[in-house]
Amino acid sequence: MVTKTEETELNQLENQVENGGGGVWEYLCLVRKLKVRRSELVLKHGLSILNDPGKRSALGPDEWTLYEQVAIAAMDCQSLAVAQNCIKVLQKKFPESKRVGKLEALLLEAKGMWEEAEKAYSILLEDNPLDQVIHKRKVAMAKAQGKPSLAIEHLNKYLEVFMADHDAWRELAEIYVSLQMYKQAAFCYEELILSQPTLPLYHLAYAEVLYTIGGHENLIAARKYYASTIDLTGGKSTRALFGICLCGSAIAQLSKGRNKEDKDMAAPELQSLAATALEKEYKQKAPAKLNLLSSALRSLKLS
Repeated sequence: MVTKTEETELNQLENQVENGGGGVWEYLCLVRKLKVRRSELVLKHGLSILNDPGKRSALGPDEWTLYEQVAIAAMDCQSLAVAQNCIKVLQKKFPESKRVGKLEALLLEAKGMWEEAEKAYSILLEDNPLDQVIHKRKVAMAKAQGKPSLAIEHLNKYLEVFMADHDAWRELAEIYVSLQMYKQAAFCYEELILSQPTLPLYHLAYAEVLYTIGGHENLIAARKYYASTIDLTGGKSTRALFGICLCGSAIAQLSKGRNKEDKDMAAPELQSLAATALEKEYKQKAPAKLNLLSSALRSLKLS
C-alpha cells in the first residue's frame, strides 16, 4: 500500500524526469520499491539507460535488475520484441535461473501461448510448489482465457496451502458472484470477516450476497451486516444505508400473515433511521437528486 507521502514523492520525481530534469534511475528504483505499475514510463526511460552503453555499465549489478524491470514493463505495453530481447540478455547471463524462467513463462502468456505457458509454470512449480506468484499466474491465465471454473479450481488448490491470503479469498468470492454461485461466495466472505473483522468492505459484500440469496433468515442476517458496515464506517456508507432500507422492505413483505411474535419488531425503527440518514446525506451532497431519493423511499414505503 502506497502512502500519500510516497505517492507525492513519486509524482514529483516523475514530473522531474518527464521534464528533462534528471533522476531517471532514482525514479525507476522508486517505482520498483513501491511496486507500482508505471509501465509506459518505465519502458521509455529504462530503455534510454539500457541503450546507452555508458549509462548501462555505470549501474553495475543493478543492470540485470533493470533488464528485468523493462522486460515486465514491455510485456505490459505489448512491446513483446523488446521484452524478448531483455529476456535473452538475462538468459545468457543467468542460464539456470528460475527467476528468468518466470519471465520466459510470462512472455509466453503475453503472446497468448497458453499451453506452453501452462507447461512452463508447471515445471517451475515442480521445483518450488510453494511459489505463490506462479500459482496466481495460473489463476490469471484461466481468467484471461474466459475459464472461470478453472480459475476457481486453481484458487481452491492455492487456498488449501495459503489460507491466510485475503486477496485470494476475495478474488474467489468475486468469481463465484459472477457465476451466481452465491452460497459459495458467502463462505468466502465469512472467511474474510473472520480474519479481518474490522474491514467494512467485507461486511458490506457479505450483506449484499445474503440479500441476493434472499429468504427471511438471510435478509435478517444481511441487515445485521449492513448495520455493522455503517458502524465500522462511522455512518458514512450510503450503500449500506440503502441496504438497510431494502432489507426492511423485503422482510416486511415476507412477514405478511405471520404471527405478531414472529414479526421483526426492530425493522421499522431501523429503517426510519436509515431513511433519515440518507435524506440528510442527499441534502448535503446531492440536493438535485433528493426528489429521486424520496420517490425511491416511498416505493419502499419508507417515506
